[in-house]
Amino acid sequence: MLAGHIYSPRKIKLIDVPDLPLDGGASNQDAGQILFQPELACLCGSDLLFFEGDYPEYQSEVGQSLHEMIGRVVETNGEKFSVGDRVLCVPVEHFGFYERFPVSEARAIPVDARPPEDQALLAQPLGTVLYGLKKVPSVLDKDVVVLGQGPIGQLFCAALRNLGAREIIAIDPLDSRLETSPKMGATAVVNPSRDNVVSAVRQITGGTLADLVVEAVGHREQRMNDCFDLVRKGGDILFFGVPENTIDDVHWRVMFDKNASIHTSIGPSFERDFPLAMKWIAEGRIDVSPIITHRFPVSEIQLAFDTFAERREGAQKVFVDFPK
Repeated sequence: MLAGHIYSPRKIKLIDVPDLPLDGGASNQDAGQILFQPELACLCGSDLLFFEGDYPEYQSEVGQSLHEMIGRVVETNGEKFSVGDRVLCVPVEHFGFYERFPVSEARAIPVDARPPEDQALLAQPLGTVLYGLKKVPSVLDKDVVVLGQGPIGQLFCAALRNLGAREIIAIDPLDSRLETSPKMGATAVVNPSRDNVVSAVRQITGGTLADLVVEAVGHREQRMNDCFDLVRKGGDILFFGVPENTIDDVHWRVMFDKNASIHTSIGPSFERDFPLAMKWIAEGRIDVSPIITHRFPVSEIQLAFDTFAERREGAQKVFVDFPK
């Protein structure tokens, strides 16, 4: 069967590998498995860590890296799903680049038939956003800064609008991304390559700075000190972007003197967060379509990754079709 193989940095190809069967039975900790067949996948910034190969802990193996996908159950030894069911699935450790693979049924949720399939698929990243926002106080009537306007930052803007934030200030150095931000809910945009970000946020918020700062820059770099500078006294920071094991030159005293709080977010729930995100999309509570920009057949996977990694043509969410 088909599998993906990142065989050197920024080089990926399709190879043939043996089938991966079900384990043959359920374990004590797992209600069962499904044999999942992807139909549509979506690239994520965390996939680029494997694709670009810059970090020793992200040296890819065959089958990496995909983890945002919907498809069908082709076999099961559990009770949650039936053969033929369409599900959203999140494989372990990004091992989702296979024509078919076994996975715990606990790591899948039903796909709602109402939205287009590409929008339904975005319930996965949206679910991670909703889980993060559950960590912080209510954003109703609050002024919020979102650092980073890649797909996750855009989804934060949309969710914050849905939850009643007063100001949603999107910050990113790419104008192509800032052009999308108002469509996703931002009330103001700031480009740090042109503008003094602290002055701009102070002006928008009437001098108080942000009640909440969301760091959604991603894995490549972190903006912890920017968060400290932009949060008001007694405010909150949601550090969503995945940091290094250690971060040098962090201005902790700024944070300390402001009496602000930091929240982290990892490990959303398959029982609550992903289903809620699917519900929001299916019921039209949120429009994710502005960040759907590119779609390629799996035979063009190199082009898909290059487009996403290099942000070609304003790329945000890049989708990959598997043969059905």
